[in-house]
Amino acid sequence: MKSLLQKNALTYHSEGRPGKIEVIPTKPHASQRDLSLAYTPGVAEPCLEIQANPDDVYNYTAKGNLVAVISNGTAVLGLGDIGPEAGKPVMEGKGLLFKIYADIDVFDIEVNEKDIERMIATCKAIAPTFGGINLEDIKAPECFEIEDRLKAELDIPVMHDDQHGTAIITSAAMLNAVEILGKKIGDIKIVVNGAGASAISCTKLYVKLGARKENIVMIDSKGVLNKKRTDLNRYKTEFVTSRDIDTLEQAIEGADMFLGLSAAGALKPEWLVKMAPNPIVFALANPVPEIAYDVAKATRGDLVMATGRSDYPNQVNNVLGFPYIFRGALDVRSRAINDEMKLAAAYALADLAKLPVPEEVNIAYNTTNLKFGRDYIIPKPCDPRLIMHVAPAVARAAMETGVARKPITDWTAYETELGKRLGLVNPLIQFIKGKAKSKPKRVLFAEAENYKILKAAEIVADEGIACPILMGDRKKINEIIDEYKLELQDVPIIDPLCDDQKENRELFAEQYYLKRMRRGITKQTALDFMMHRNYFGPSMVENGQADAMISGLTTNYPETIRPALRIIGKKPGAHIISGMYIMLTKKGPIFFADTTVNMNPTVETLVEITIETAAAVRAFNIEPRIAILSYSNFGSVDGNIPIKVRETVARLHKDYPELIVDGDMQANFAINNMLLTEHFPFSKLADGKGAANTLIFPYLTAGNIAYKLMQELGGAEAIGPILNGLNKSVHVLQMGSSVNEIVNMTAIAVIDAQTHDTGSSVTPECPGMPV
Repeated sequence: MKSLLQKNALTYHSEGRPGKIEVIPTKPHASQRDLSLAYTPGVAEPCLEIQANPDDVYNYTAKGNLVAVISNGTAVLGLGDIGPEAGKPVMEGKGLLFKIYADIDVFDIEVNEKDIERMIATCKAIAPTFGGINLEDIKAPECFEIEDRLKAELDIPVMHDDQHGTAIITSAAMLNAVEILGKKIGDIKIVVNGAGASAISCTKLYVKLGARKENIVMIDSKGVLNKKRTDLNRYKTEFVTSRDIDTLEQAIEGADMFLGLSAAGALKPEWLVKMAPNPIVFALANPVPEIAYDVAKATRGDLVMATGRSDYPNQVNNVLGFPYIFRGALDVRSRAINDEMKLAAAYALADLAKLPVPEEVNIAYNTTNLKFGRDYIIPKPCDPRLIMHVAPAVARAAMETGVARKPITDWTAYETELGKRLGLVNPLIQFIKGKAKSKPKRVLFAEAENYKILKAAEIVADEGIACPILMGDRKKINEIIDEYKLELQDVPIIDPLCDDQKENRELFAEQYYLKRMRRGITKQTALDFMMHRNYFGPSMVENGQADAMISGLTTNYPETIRPALRIIGKKPGAHIISGMYIMLTKKGPIFFADTTVNMNPTVETLVEITIETAAAVRAFNIEPRIAILSYSNFGSVDGNIPIKVRETVARLHKDYPELIVDGDMQANFAINNMLLTEHFPFSKLADGKGAANTLIFPYLTAGNIAYKLMQELGGAEAIGPILNGLNKSVHVLQMGSSVNEIVNMTAIAVIDAQTHDTGSSVTPECPGMPV
């Protein structure tokens, strides 16, 4: 039977549009004019310009931001020679990583060819299409000659990431490890267990950093590379030792550093004991390292250790390198990726690890104090600063070594440009999930007789985002769990109609009756209501039997929100509740309010909506920059709505002077800061710090229409509606929400519950949950 990870991986790759990448047009294509420019006859003009000046291919085509990921599938991850088709998911995954981390476009090219000459000829023939070539999963020793030849014969950057990616990341880790331990690279004795492409490349780069060849011992599957060996290829002979040793056990004695690029369990604890004081151990076999992390730490408390795994400190992950190395190389139109550029990347990574760690990184890894030391010698892959540290370092090195054809002159502008590219990844989602994981809460899923709800519950439990409680018909829920083989066997199920909930129904009904008895509710009516999930669920939250509730997938909005309002009510001091959506756009997140609750708000209501929304935005570690929208700009048109908005802004300026808020203004001025500054330089938003990230709508119709248009026509992902102003965490899904949207809303609900926390906490195992 396949594991949960295996099942999820197959579903991930097959659901919706199969695969992980697509091609999206970057130019208008809606009219006949657009098409006549995109293709014939207009396309002839850039063709002729490029014919006259070949370098113009970078000005008129996507070449300058396009990398080929080329493989013949002969050494795919830990799977071996599985062929080009079977390796395609890996190459697509590489393309995805290039895009989300460095905004580099990729064509993955799987070549059915093992002959070295024909492989080289194929790569050379297609090279004019690309700004760079990333060779991937090509077995040794063929990969060495293929890369060397292509680097010599092409004038674009070429890199075999399996070799050099690991070399760059481990070089950064080694630089910091020796600094922490007070050692010198030129003095340390290094044992390299493994003699494949990655091991040889790592060792070569260590020598460039100052390691001495006489201090290095390399070992392959047949033993130490020594002078007695007659079976070595020319790449291995470079690292033959003169020492009279044959085994890893002999080589490891007195060694300062062990680099493992071999097999699980290769380094035994009794051998680790023989290493020099304060040893460095990089056990990079994946998923099971040469020595287990816990075993190594228990054996040698003085060591600095790295692995290839994300669940231990100091993960050596190639995604720390290749996206940013190619980014820097492409941005200066480099002719190559040379050793100086690789070393620059290694030093940049090492230096970044010494800087204070952003809070979103701490949250993503469920820690509060990541700092430079034995357990933090290289940055984390989710660190948003990587692109702005590594890419410029690589670009500078290309310029200094004479391989750059388009030098950068304004480094501040370049780093700003790199920062803008981060809008293509989603640090906000990372932050939301990371914050939820830091203190997971019990979330009641009120519509658990639905596959999407149950799948989302499985995901949030598996990722540690929340501790799910399922509500509904126990038999139906278990049937769905069994049908889809979901791993929810230990998750509690609450059925409001069952006899075991009779005591709760009576308690909740009495509480509801006392709250609503002067609003037409009798004791029997209250008891009847408690047979319904949307009344029973909020009552569980109100009584502390759950920390948050998610509902609304199959019911309309009023039917879900009304019971929560009546049972839980507004938070102290609040006069209203309001609805907010987070719109995830290519320019970053934009917050919309009110989109779901207040139909025609008064000035007082708009003020409170703005204050509630600002507080909600700050909960996501974002400083709100608020525009209150209208069809006029700063009094250009009179009317009920512009006047109402202007009065709202006046009150906010008076009562909340520290708040960055302005209006009335049209939406295009709110999100185009250059336009706003040019025409209305007096605006609080025209302060040079960017456009509005929070939009307040003057009435419900406008907000509701706007977010749905953004979602359907603008390609924005919507998270919400997020309810602001309730006394406890209850959130309503859009009807028909996807599993991913339910997961995101669950994380939001957990964060909201954290803000209502009274000091109690639950672990990811959620002991004490109702059963």
